[in-house]
Amino acid sequence: MGASLSTPAAPSVRAEAMMTAPPQGCPMHKEAPPVKVSPPPECPMHQAQPAQASPPSECPMHKAVPGPAHQDRAYDFVECPMKAAEGTKSDIDPSNMMPPPNQVPAPDQPFALPLAREESSIPRHDTDKKWVYPSEQMFWNAMLRKGWRWREDDLGQKDMTNIIKIHNTNNEQAWQEILKWEALHAGECPCGPTLKRFGGKAKEFSPRARFRHWMGYELPFDRHDWIIDRCGKEVRYVIDYYDGEINKENYQFSILDVRPAYDSLGAVWDRMKVTWWRWTS
Repeated sequence: MGASLSTPAAPSVRAEAMMTAPPQGCPMHKEAPPVKVSPPPECPMHQAQPAQASPPSECPMHKAVPGPAHQDRAYDFVECPMKAAEGTKSDIDPSNMMPPPNQVPAPDQPFALPLAREESSIPRHDTDKKWVYPSEQMFWNAMLRKGWRWREDDLGQKDMTNIIKIHNTNNEQAWQEILKWEALHAGECPCGPTLKRFGGKAKEFSPRARFRHWMGYELPFDRHDWIIDRCGKEVRYVIDYYDGEINKENYQFSILDVRPAYDSLGAVWDRMKVTWWRWTS
């Protein structure tokens, strides 16, 4: 009988023990750390991403086409020439420890010349800015580099101001003539052309200039070749400068002969069309 009385007590003790909460320090109160399950090997994250190879060094995108060095800081002299002039004092070339020569007065210069530069209406290629004309000081230094000496002509400061105005007017006039030719291609380049680069070829007379000279006309005193960008296509224009009478109101001096060079069939066709229009108009 004793055995029969003791048997019901055991399940009661076990039940109370199960219902009693364990102390706070018991491991069962601690959250188990999350198990890091690796994705299956066929998962895309196990597949190595293809390496992005850099283009070869000879690729055009690695070759930046630098513009003229004097154009990089040109707007400093447009906005505030005095402030920009001060900046040139500390802008030392480490190769020769000398300041930029284009705005520095020549050793024997008889008078000071302005450093201010005028912005043109000619858009530069690959930028939203325009080309900037040289200052009077830059023009003076450029003439000295070409062998000119001021004592031979006895130029004054007012003369240099007029020369700069004539120079700038000639370039504006040349660009307007180019735009007339480019109007033939307004459909393929609605945004209009931009000027990429240019160069002077004063002693390299064009075939047209030589032919005119054989007919008794004078030779041009200067020649420029301008390379424009027509919405991704390079087009070269030849500009011959002939002497004319100066207009004191707008400083227009030269008579310009502007036309596309015979570099492509398209240029030949353009010149043929314009010649026909001139003869039949």
